Amino acid sequence: MNSVKKQGSILIVDDEKGQRDILNMILRKEGYDIVDVPGVREAMEQMERREFDLILTDLKMQGQSGLDLLEIVLNEDPQQCVIMMTAHGTVDSAVEAMKKGAFDYLEKPLERENLLLTLRRAFERIHLVHENRVLQKRVASIQTIPNMLGEHPKMREVFRIVTKIAATTSTVLIVGESGTGKELVARAIHEGSQRKDRPFMAINCAAIPDTLIESELFGHEKGSFTGANAREFGIFEAANGGTVFLDEIGEMNVAMQAKLLRAIQEKEIRRVGGKVNIPLDVRIVSATNKELEQEIKRGGFREDLFYRLNVIRINLPSLRERGNDVKTLAEFFVKKYSQASGIAMDGISKPALKLLMNYAWPGNVRQLESVIERSVLMAESNYIGPEDLPSEITATSLLAGGVPFDLPPEGIDFEALEKGLIIKAMERADWVIGKAAPLLGMSYKTLQYRLEKFEIERPEKRGRA
Repeated sequence: MNSVKKQGSILIVDDEKGQRDILNMILRKEGYDIVDVPGVREAMEQMERREFDLILTDLKMQGQSGLDLLEIVLNEDPQQCVIMMTAHGTVDSAVEAMKKGAFDYLEKPLERENLLLTLRRAFERIHLVHENRVLQKRVASIQTIPNMLGEHPKMREVFRIVTKIAATTSTVLIVGESGTGKELVARAIHEGSQRKDRPFMAINCAAIPDTLIESELFGHEKGSFTGANAREFGIFEAANGGTVFLDEIGEMNVAMQAKLLRAIQEKEIRRVGGKVNIPLDVRIVSATNKELEQEIKRGGFREDLFYRLNVIRINLPSLRERGNDVKTLAEFFVKKYSQASGIAMDGISKPALKLLMNYAWPGNVRQLESVIERSVLMAESNYIGPEDLPSEITATSLLAGGVPFDLPPEGIDFEALEKGLIIKAMERADWVIGKAAPLLGMSYKTLQYRLEKFEIERPEKRGRA
């Protein structure tokens, strides 16, 4: 039996069953993957379950209209392709829909050839948009760092610098907030250099007590201090011929900074308690989340050491500066942890993704990865929804949209606040869920869940009950 090649997925929304049946028969024969529903509420439920390439909706329907659906859909995804079906007397409304973002409109009764031609044109545009996205990702991936994704211009600049300087022997200073991936950049520099077959040794200067850091860096001789029961190599000797990564260099005390400066200048070290200078060949990559220039002014960092370390500077942007990279990274982490845990996940729902995009991410990529790992394990379905995200994400995102709010010293009852906002949105939308959901930055299904959770009902309905 010959199978028809699939052309794409279409969601048909029309309250006339006969019209849906005719469209189903025509479009399935053409190879389209079809789902049909009688109204906006059912359409939103289907779109929560899966994505559709195109939405073919009637303009005038009982309850919410095709214009309502258009507004809801484009609010969540401005690139979603929507075609309106309209009777002869409502063409003006269909033209208005195109001004609001619809791809095209079709007059009823539909003509088969005109319908198929319009769909072909729509899918040509859909494929062009998809190919453009793929091409952009492919170009961005040329200069990516292993385990580090990013398409934002600031990240592309990081990739460009790493690619250009990795093969040199110059010292590198990486500056960025905690959790931005400074060690990943340092490892990428090492892997791109001629030292890649030699050791890469990392140390967190903030995690080592001042009394032990010299021994950790340069090693010690037996008996040089209490507890030194044997000779020990420091990371400089262990990394000879390779790369030493000094993380949080801004936390190193000034006395140790002087010894590090000498080691860099003389290219030799002396173990604690030792009498012999040991020649070394190491490349130093350091990192900090501090403004070292300010530390120099207040006397917390040596200016001469700064200039030795700051030969090549790489500024890592925070996650909140990287726009759509949040989406790219979140989807990557969903795939990573769904595979690691054996939990089948299809992705992140649009409302949940919107919350992630609106959050400030003080812990940067490290925090995002932790949130997605937790959400994969806690999700109730095969899509991560807003209800699967930690409260700090949903709370901050809810209040970030311009709601005038000051956190009182005694704290708040967040559930009461959320319930109050939902009631206000429902009242403004005349208790129509599909209209209230965009006001709250939620999907139809999520708001429906919240209404049931808080037992919120229309006042007159409660009165009758």
